[in-house]
Amino acid sequence: PKGQCTNPYGWTKSMLEQNKIRKAELNQKILANKTQYSSAEEEMKREEELLKAAKKELDSAYVAKKELLRNADIKRQDILSLQKEQQEKQKNYHIIDSKLETVKNMAERYEGYSQSIRRVMEQKKQEPGVLGVVADIIRVKEKYITAVETALGGNIQNIVTEDEHVAKRMIQYLKKNRLGRATFLPLTTVTPKKEKPFRDEILEEDGVLGNVASKVDCDEKYKLIIEYLLGRFLLVDTIDHAMQISKKYQYRVRIVTLEGEYLSPGGSIAGGAFKNTGNLLGRKREIDDLTKRLEELKKTIASCKERSEEIRTAQELAMQDMEKVRTDLQEQYLQQNTARMNIEQ
Repeated sequence: PKGQCTNPYGWTKSMLEQNKIRKAELNQKILANKTQYSSAEEEMKREEELLKAAKKELDSAYVAKKELLRNADIKRQDILSLQKEQQEKQKNYHIIDSKLETVKNMAERYEGYSQSIRRVMEQKKQEPGVLGVVADIIRVKEKYITAVETALGGNIQNIVTEDEHVAKRMIQYLKKNRLGRATFLPLTTVTPKKEKPFRDEILEEDGVLGNVASKVDCDEKYKLIIEYLLGRFLLVDTIDHAMQISKKYQYRVRIVTLEGEYLSPGGSIAGGAFKNTGNLLGRKREIDDLTKRLEELKKTIASCKERSEEIRTAQELAMQDMEKVRTDLQEQYLQQNTARMNIEQ
């Protein structure tokens, strides 16, 4: 009809309504897709962060594993080194222990002493008043041993007794069994001379080291015996100084040197090398030195064992740490792979 609005596309009202509905549905889907896309994007970012963290943790675990392996190798080397040291010390210990046993046996059997001395010393258990030979009762620093032995001479084998009655019984024993002679030094009778063996000014001379008796250490009860045996001897460093002093004091002084020369009153000089290096005082000193070395070796061996045990304990703890690192690595591998799969998805 004239004046009526027409639809150039031929759409009906019904079709327009349907299109509106379809458009609304599509708009909803677009919004839903945008929301889902945004959610997926956020999820992917989270997974990327997780992947990044997993990689970081994995790298840390690798570093930790490498460090643990390096430390384990160091500990293995330390244990091998300690075992080698312990074996060497143990070997030295057996060598020194064997040598000490030999020297002790020699000392106990009084090897190097005369038969009469050995037989008297065998009676010590039955006769407690026999205290020992002179070499038994004194202690001498190594640097003075040669000089002291020179000054003592044969007196080093003299037997010290509690009193003269013990000495008398031992002399009767030697006589009865025809075992030879021995000299006894009873504590109750031996007395050094009261007068000074040399003038005080001689102690100020070049090379003089003092009275030989002053270089010997012993228990208080033996002091008079040591003074009796050694108080008359002057100790000088070298033979040249000894000769100068002897001449200056008219050859009246008994002088011994550190190397064992002996200048006696009257002008005679004795010296040379000792044929027997296993001297009696040296033997006693050797026993002390060997005993000390054994004690040091014992401590060293014990220290090696203790340090080895500490390292083994540390190794056990390290193995536990290693197991934890392995577990961590597996977990990080899993987390990394899971994150990658999620990202790909």
